[in-house]
Amino acid sequence: MVKNYKKTLTACYLGFITQAIAANFAPLLFLKFHTDYGIPLGKIALIPAAFFLTQLIVDVLCAPLADRIGYRKCVVASELCSAAGLVGLAFLPELFPDSFTGILISVIVYAVGSGLIEVLGSPIVEACPFEHKEAAMSLLHSFYCWGSVGVILISTLFFAVFGIGSWKWLACLWALLPLYNIYNFATCPIEHPAPDGKGTKTGSLLRIPLFWIAIILMICAGASELSMAQWASAYAESALGLSKAAGDLAGPCMFAVTMGISRVIYGKYGNKLNLTKFMFCSGCLCLLCYIAASVSDAPVIGLIGCILCGFSVGIMWPGTISICSGQIPSGGTAMFALLAMAGDLGGAFGPGLVGNITQNADNNLQKGMLAGCIFPLVLILSLIIMKSLRKDVPRS
Repeated sequence: MVKNYKKTLTACYLGFITQAIAANFAPLLFLKFHTDYGIPLGKIALIPAAFFLTQLIVDVLCAPLADRIGYRKCVVASELCSAAGLVGLAFLPELFPDSFTGILISVIVYAVGSGLIEVLGSPIVEACPFEHKEAAMSLLHSFYCWGSVGVILISTLFFAVFGIGSWKWLACLWALLPLYNIYNFATCPIEHPAPDGKGTKTGSLLRIPLFWIAIILMICAGASELSMAQWASAYAESALGLSKAAGDLAGPCMFAVTMGISRVIYGKYGNKLNLTKFMFCSGCLCLLCYIAASVSDAPVIGLIGCILCGFSVGIMWPGTISICSGQIPSGGTAMFALLAMAGDLGGAFGPGLVGNITQNADNNLQKGMLAGCIFPLVLILSLIIMKSLRKDVPRS
């Protein structure tokens, strides 16, 4: 019987879209939570912190768990948690005396699902017998971008038609996607990326110099991406005088679009491109985007820098994973989990650094973005060092 690995790929695509829903839906409702439930904005700020902290914990615990009970059970659980958390978001705030507790529980539950698919989606695709794995990996990660764009656009349209008071119905509708994907993951072929089904132990991975460079690359990729994405809306509002909703569409939404385009380009033409050179040029473009956003007196130039930054960071995360997979083929689940953890760590640290610098500079956002230049700069230097530690990545 011929195994249908295209079904595996489809399941992983939908899994990454589900992750995008989990990451982007609740932030659209922060003001609604504040007005309906009387939750202080300071407490609402804990929601994204709880989401990313949960993902980091899952990154750490996922590798031994997945190797012990199997990938299939873990990815099915990821979709189940995602669906349960989204449905819980609609009902739990009403069932708890403190609505914030219900929201936080729901966020943590679907963050578990998001963390599991983040770690396991890449090795599942890597283990499939596709001819151009770097391209397949880049295309896979593009679906997070398209999911982010989709959840912002569709949610905005839904609220415009039915009113934001109908958000609970939309939360339940979004939950249908991971519920459907449970069937896909339960029936598609799933292989283990390591030849022996176990992979290299964490201690052995940490003795490989190239792996440490990859960790630094992932931290810088996450920091470069999230630091700019977080402030893209502010640039859109200041540059074009748009409302918050329109600013979200012109800033974060366009950032996600260009990031997705970058990943699709490599996904389609990756067999004709040199991955290391593509990443190096992207790193240089990223540095230029940060400089444009931080030193230009023209707000429109800053907005263009924000949007193009999405294109520049698009290849960094999947590209680093592909390099590690090619150079450390026995890395297994632990390798993918540690790389995901490094990316999440950068995503949590980067925006915090930019925000603190901005606050200490009398709320001068440009000075905060200037400090953010350190991330693409270190990324470029890391790529140069990595090239000296490895053979050229094959084109196919």
